[in-house]
Amino acid sequence: MPVSQKVNFTKAVPVWEKGKENEMNHSLVFRAIAEKGHQYILRIASHSRYQIFINGQFYAAGPARAAHGFFRVSEYNMTEKLTRDENVISVIATGYNVNSFYLTDQPSFICMELLTDGEVSLATGSENEFEVINYRNRIRNVQRFSFQRPFTESYVFDAYYDAFMTRPEEKYENTLLEKTTEKVFIERNIPYCRYEEIKAQKIVSRGIIIPTKNKKEYKDRSLLEINDELKGFKREELEADTVNDLYAHVMQILEPDATENEPVALGVNCAAVYDMGKNTTGYIRLSLTAEHDTQIYAVFNETLPEEGYPDAGKNGCANVVKWALQGGRTYDIVSFEPYTYRYIQIISAYAPTLISNVSQYRECYDETLITNAKKMPDSDLQKIYDAAVETFCQNSTDIFMDCAHRERAGWLCDSFFTSRVEKELTGASPVEHNFLENFIMPEKFSHLPDGMLPMCYPADHNDGCYIPNWAMWYVIELREYLDRSGDRELIDSAKEKVYKLLDFLKKYENKDGLLEKLESWVFVEWSKANDFVQDINYPSNMLYALFLDCICELYGDEELHNKAEKLRETIREKSFDGEFFCDNAILNADGVAERTDNRSETCQYYAFFTRTATKETYPELYRKLVNEFGSVRKEKDNYPDIHPSNAFIGNYLRLEILFTDGEYEKVTEDIRGFFLPMAESTGTLWENMTSYASCNHGFASHVICWLNKIYG
Repeated sequence: MPVSQKVNFTKAVPVWEKGKENEMNHSLVFRAIAEKGHQYILRIASHSRYQIFINGQFYAAGPARAAHGFFRVSEYNMTEKLTRDENVISVIATGYNVNSFYLTDQPSFICMELLTDGEVSLATGSENEFEVINYRNRIRNVQRFSFQRPFTESYVFDAYYDAFMTRPEEKYENTLLEKTTEKVFIERNIPYCRYEEIKAQKIVSRGIIIPTKNKKEYKDRSLLEINDELKGFKREELEADTVNDLYAHVMQILEPDATENEPVALGVNCAAVYDMGKNTTGYIRLSLTAEHDTQIYAVFNETLPEEGYPDAGKNGCANVVKWALQGGRTYDIVSFEPYTYRYIQIISAYAPTLISNVSQYRECYDETLITNAKKMPDSDLQKIYDAAVETFCQNSTDIFMDCAHRERAGWLCDSFFTSRVEKELTGASPVEHNFLENFIMPEKFSHLPDGMLPMCYPADHNDGCYIPNWAMWYVIELREYLDRSGDRELIDSAKEKVYKLLDFLKKYENKDGLLEKLESWVFVEWSKANDFVQDINYPSNMLYALFLDCICELYGDEELHNKAEKLRETIREKSFDGEFFCDNAILNADGVAERTDNRSETCQYYAFFTRTATKETYPELYRKLVNEFGSVRKEKDNYPDIHPSNAFIGNYLRLEILFTDGEYEKVTEDIRGFFLPMAESTGTLWENMTSYASCNHGFASHVICWLNKIYG
């Protein structure tokens, strides 16, 4: 059983629009009228997403994610925000009903009740129901945001689009709701996000939008490969192919010099590119006045492409929100989903538009809970440290995410590193508790073989893909979580899942006890090392030995410790070639394993991290790694035949090994070499050593743990 306690609503029951609970990308708006002078608390749970507004102004968003079949309840005390005689509390709720790495694919519902001075005054599914309308302003048939996330956003706003959310006197016919199946509601457990409005710092450039003969085409799988394994609207069903519509045009920059952020009058088919100052995650807010009917596009990226303006399809994401607006009024509009960007381009088509505000409601971990941030001895290390804190806060809102933009997914292995940061900065581990608990809750995981854990969760893996290595990292993190928290209850709750995983992996053991021909996505790291994962991958087996030891330490199973030590002896014998550990062995025609010549830097770090090697048993190899690899290696072209590590996870394993052995000067040298360019470019830390992919990856915040210990 999960360790979170069940929560009961006093009167509310889960509801949704009649006949629509399985409909993709369907949205409703609920509202309550609240008089000033009373205390108001909103209790709410939902699936998939909601936003709360007070008098038309953004207030909060949710929910806090949980496993299939479980839903966390949040409570918002909004009394201080209700300053008018009559206030409108409104909730936009959207049910996606597609599989993703971000949200589970479950029927839509919302369950909420408003407490006025401690008594339930409104409750879904009761006689005293919230007012509710269908949110027809949001276009349903749009493309997915990415392979990993559900839908992008496109809207049609008339002059009265926000009347229901801002004018108490406006009356509408209620949408017909029905009660859904009963839900299991549980505690939220974690801190509430902190929201603050941050404004764009300056305008980078201005220009015009013109057609191009050199049209790019957005061919991402999230657009072209919609099927039962990747749900969504097929291309021929879309009301707009937004990214490709933008790819038919280019921005001709006419004013390239940066200017202060100020109201900007955009003419027909004109655009301005804004700089937020650093990479930041949250909800796009635009304040603008449209003279006539027009369309507004917001296009956003973490870094600025060579063309000088954001790329609508960069990194396999539909980095664009579109609004069609009726002319003749001023609009204050907010995106429904959070996005990560430093640069945002605002395009006005068809009619002149005055852009008076470009900002973001930043969504992040509550920084007031950070009690153990340290000051660094120089400005460069401080930049890196601040970027690490930013990276942690943006990726730890309700679970530990890999990145806050492309995926917003709870990946194992990433979480091993981010969880250390939560404890280091705050002295507690509530987000990690929820993250680990989510994996324990379901009786089984659909589409995955019995015993295997999802590579990221809460999520749906309809294609059956899993990472056996990442499942092992779950147990390795459990072992550290016990030390961090003393939470024996959660550890015992995980025991059945842990031993089922062990039984699953045992099926791949060969006569030497080595894992052989692991299936699905065998993942070591984003480098050449991942080309050497078959037939016997030694980094995976090194991890397996550590995994066995962690089970022993968690549950007192000494037999597994003995098995781990024997496995390490076998790996040393078969993988080490006298100078380096080799990455893999291939079975020949007779089924005999033959060691290859494939050698990666990352394989060496796995050996030391998993205690397969130590500096006492392999002193020469350790000396080489310390002095001739790391951030100086590329410049000196050391060991060109040893494939270099990437950030995740090779360089982090390296830094952890050096730190553990007290090589603080080398750790600091590598931190400067690896991370200063990232901090200076985006103010966050990246997935890779280049800006090719995510520039805001949660695990990367782990530099805080090393810097706190060295300079704290």
